[in-house]
Amino acid sequence: MNITQHTDYALRVLMYLGACPERRVTIKEVAERFDISRSHLMKIVTELVGKGFIDGARGKGGGMKLARPAIEIGLGDVVRQIEPSLALVECFGTKSHCLLDPACRLKGVLDGALRAFLSALDGVSLADLVGDDACLREALGLEGPDRSGWPVMILRQEGRRAGE
Repeated sequence: MNITQHTDYALRVLMYLGACPERRVTIKEVAERFDISRSHLMKIVTELVGKGFIDGARGKGGGMKLARPAIEIGLGDVVRQIEPSLALVECFGTKSHCLLDPACRLKGVLDGALRAFLSALDGVSLADLVGDDACLREALGLEGPDRSGWPVMILRQEGRRAGE
């Protein structure tokens, strides 16, 4: 079984967003981190938005974030919805031209293998992949050994006095 690069990148985007639940992330940031073309990544993100995996907002203060908690995003669901075809061989389709098709047992074996593959993915959520993993955050460049995540800004309202 081999997933397409498109699905691979979709999973990477979801992992990145899962590692940054506290903020919106830009396509530019993800494209630079993974060295992926921004235009290619835009197509993937558009599909992920359309499928309800991420929430995207354009303009100032825009970006993307997970559309639902990472625990609710199953890898099997992502692969089924993003992968263009799960047909391992031609005979999985409706127009098989294989002369072995009427008597072939390989088709059943491959179908069982595909089911086992998807079943294994169904047992894993995005939260299982990202959790609270400092090593993953460091690998993604989100924090390093000498800093702890993104800087915190404390805003105070002008004109307010103590006790108000």
